[in-house]
Amino acid sequence: MSLNDILDTLFPAGHAVAVANRVITGEAQTAQGPVAVLGTTDAAAIDHAMALALSGFVLDTVEQHPGRPLVFLVDTSGQALSRSQELLCLNGSLAHLASCVDLARRQGHPSLSLVTANAVSGGFLSFGLMADQAYALAEAQVRVMDLRAMARVTKIAHERLVELAGTSPIFAPGAENYVQMGGIAAIWPAPSAALLDEALSAVRQELGTGDQRQSVGLSRGGRQLAAGITERVLNAPLGA
Repeated sequence: MSLNDILDTLFPAGHAVAVANRVITGEAQTAQGPVAVLGTTDAAAIDHAMALALSGFVLDTVEQHPGRPLVFLVDTSGQALSRSQELLCLNGSLAHLASCVDLARRQGHPSLSLVTANAVSGGFLSFGLMADQAYALAEAQVRVMDLRAMARVTKIAHERLVELAGTSPIFAPGAENYVQMGGIAAIWPAPSAALLDEALSAVRQELGTGDQRQSVGLSRGGRQLAAGITERVLNAPLGA
């Protein structure tokens, strides 16, 4: 499904969205009022310029439209991989983008993301997973790291990681596994204005209640240890 088809289906009341260098920015009308729309398309590898463009749009929305919800459309193959991007401190630009999304949250802007095609690595982590809730279309491909790359980084044999991925969603790619871990709230069979309206209502109601994804992952059987470890750390006596 093309980006225009997705936009028309999500926002039948109208939208004014521009695409420049595979970065999406604009606004749209929903049953709950106007929303800011931003993200990436065409499996964009997010580089320094893209990260700063998205950051700037978030900051402009915070300044010019207090409380306006943010809707992220995610289609990224990850962060751009090149020496020039590393020299430009792409890691800092992605961290800045994540910080801007966090600022918007603390300023009262509800946010949700929808993975429309691809969600990979730092390109997804820096804004898609930073939203209050993340959703994915049924055909979306979601993964943070390929198992072969994970094997190189962790020094765990690829064959062992494949074996672990068969029983644990933490090691396995796929939107369904991220649902089980609580990282993705739900999978949508197709773009839907009704589902978007329902999701916006949910994030508005949950704004300020704290991130519940660890506990959701525990209840779904996808993350058995994270919530307990976090609670032990938070409750540990000072100086222990």
